[in-house]
Amino acid sequence: MFEGLDGIDWASMEHAYGTAEEIPALLRALRSPHIEERRTALDRFYGAVHHQGDVYPCTAASLPFLFELAAAGATPDRAAVVALLVSIGRESLERGFEDDGTEIEYYAPSGYVQAVTFLRERGGEFAELARDSDPDVRLAAIGGLGLFLDDTDRATAVLRERLAAEQGIAARLQVVQAAAALALRLPAASHQVMDWLAGLAADPAQGPVTRLAALVQRARCAPDEIGEDVVPAAVGLLRETACAMPGRPIAPAASRPAASTDTVAPQIVAAFEDLDRHTRVYAPTTALLRTFHEALGARLSERTAVLAEQLSSPDPGARLDAVRMSGELMRTWRGDHTRLLLLVADQLTTADEEVAAEAAAVLESCHPIAAPAREALAAHIDAQRAAHGPDVWAAPRGHLRRSHQEAVRALARLGDTRALPSLLAALDSDVDAWRAIQVAGHLPQAADQLVPRLCKHLRGIDLSQQWTEMSANAILAALAALGDPAAVPLVVDTLGAAVRHEQHGITRSALKTLGAFGPAAAVARDTIRSLTTATDAHVRPAAVAALWATGGDLAEVMPLLLGLLDDPITFRISDAADLLGEIGPPASIALPRLRGLLTHDYEWVRVHCAAALWEIAGEAEAPHVLDVLLQAMAKNPATANHVVECLDRMGPLAAPALPLLREQLARPRRGGRFHSIDHDEELQQVSRTLVARLDPQAPVGPAASPSKTLRLPLTWASAEHTPGARAPGTAAERAAAHLGDP
Repeated sequence: MFEGLDGIDWASMEHAYGTAEEIPALLRALRSPHIEERRTALDRFYGAVHHQGDVYPCTAASLPFLFELAAAGATPDRAAVVALLVSIGRESLERGFEDDGTEIEYYAPSGYVQAVTFLRERGGEFAELARDSDPDVRLAAIGGLGLFLDDTDRATAVLRERLAAEQGIAARLQVVQAAAALALRLPAASHQVMDWLAGLAADPAQGPVTRLAALVQRARCAPDEIGEDVVPAAVGLLRETACAMPGRPIAPAASRPAASTDTVAPQIVAAFEDLDRHTRVYAPTTALLRTFHEALGARLSERTAVLAEQLSSPDPGARLDAVRMSGELMRTWRGDHTRLLLLVADQLTTADEEVAAEAAAVLESCHPIAAPAREALAAHIDAQRAAHGPDVWAAPRGHLRRSHQEAVRALARLGDTRALPSLLAALDSDVDAWRAIQVAGHLPQAADQLVPRLCKHLRGIDLSQQWTEMSANAILAALAALGDPAAVPLVVDTLGAAVRHEQHGITRSALKTLGAFGPAAAVARDTIRSLTTATDAHVRPAAVAALWATGGDLAEVMPLLLGLLDDPITFRISDAADLLGEIGPPASIALPRLRGLLTHDYEWVRVHCAAALWEIAGEAEAPHVLDVLLQAMAKNPATANHVVECLDRMGPLAAPALPLLREQLARPRRGGRFHSIDHDEELQQVSRTLVARLDPQAPVGPAASPSKTLRLPLTWASAEHTPGARAPGTAAERAAAHLGDP
């Protein structure tokens, strides 16, 4: 075995973490009689040689030897080796080729094409592995029939044979999925396979899971042909499946102490916990239903009907997976999600704490549209405090604690003071206090109670430790949002400590917080002034902005801003342009440079400079400003939020933007910066308002989904269309809103 293995120059190739010279040892370890050695080798193969799905030349070069291992009956864990082969091939197809089969060219050498070519040359071996005596090997190999076997007749014959022979749900689901993959890959097989799937879906002799799988995979093969009867049929089969597969309680999670944060920020610990949580699947039909939702796409009412059935399952695991799918739908697609929000909120009262915790987490992640769930969240919090006491935030049972914390955070983000008692308990107990800190800024009406506690936490941070940056920044952001000048002395002290310890990120955040306080932070002006010449890319523009916000002199600030406009670092230019726009007409000396920057090669710079031009010069610059804004929004939809805010301030002069605004509002998928639900909900609301004002007689599409109240940019009803006219408090609000942005 492994003939020629040592003749390959593995050291000349690389994997995710450097030289690939360890691959021969990893391959040999996969034959070891010792289970730990095999497990370690397999983990290393996935972690380095097939890192996060990547396929390097060394990954492709290892395929012949992995096949040897898979074919040798004496190899332990053969199923794991076959699964690795299929994973390498599947990822190569998804990452290395367009939907039409065109190869995607990569700057760095990849092994995608080499891997797919090799696996298809050996595609017949997957047919043999799919008939193996080991059921785990068969299960792992079935997917390869659809992906790599080019002999259509042989592939379909083996798939039909396996469906008739296999009794396990997982194997039958794999067979039907492989059939759809075959139909999608080989047009010659398409009609034959799709007719077979349609027949299976209608065959009462088949079990409901098999029929549901056939229905879904048939829809996957031809999503444009999904008729009105498909979703009702799927819902009926889901109901039958639930009766045939009674649910089992989810095993309770072990209690855990609060994560140690001696060397790692608690936010990082939680992020890895979330990553681990979201890789788990609790129901055998979950992957199938994800496929169905992908095929349905923008058909939100039909997808909601499917999710409603999923959420009514007697199986807690199926409901848990459905809650997560509901969150994904609402965060990805626009629309009125009221019904789905209420269905998820209903899961707060379930007896299964993990399902309730996931429901609360989804509502928190969807907080911009979560208003319909407000009363359910408040009732859930009150019931938990009544049943488990006022310290339920720190409950030892992990799912109970998470359920309460996420519900409190969701309610706080809605600006509801019923979240306040638990937030105060969190800040006083210091158990997962960082979770409370992240949402404290949404309750400015409780600043008198929150600010002293936030200041206590800020004093307790050791700024000599680099890992404390995330925690310090979060507190500073909350203080900026709450706007209580009582925090100014501590923020000034924090700024000084951050400078001493060269904590540039915290320095920037402290400057932004002082800027949010405005003239109330004038006592810090000398310290701020000293940082306007800082070498750090982020600190310098933040210092200039804080100097102006705290009452700095225009004659002092303008030369600094003009210097930033000449900086090669693009975000410095954008920051300077934003501040020049805040200053308005008195910054007219910057107009020539701003005009010149309208041809910058980066659209974000062009957008910020165009907005500044409007604020300073007004109507005279409107044609140039509009041209830049509309081109940038068409080229890079991520600029849309910034563009529409400026358009809103331009008033009737923004009328040429109407077609683009309507086109943007017609998109079913969420857009805006980072495609986040927060930015997209704001984008929709501002865009609808703008379209309604520009063309009052024309409809602007369906009503925006329920959301929290947003602070809109300057509206025509509240200000004249004059250069520099801005909403009151804009400087402080913008500083608070952007505090902590990357």
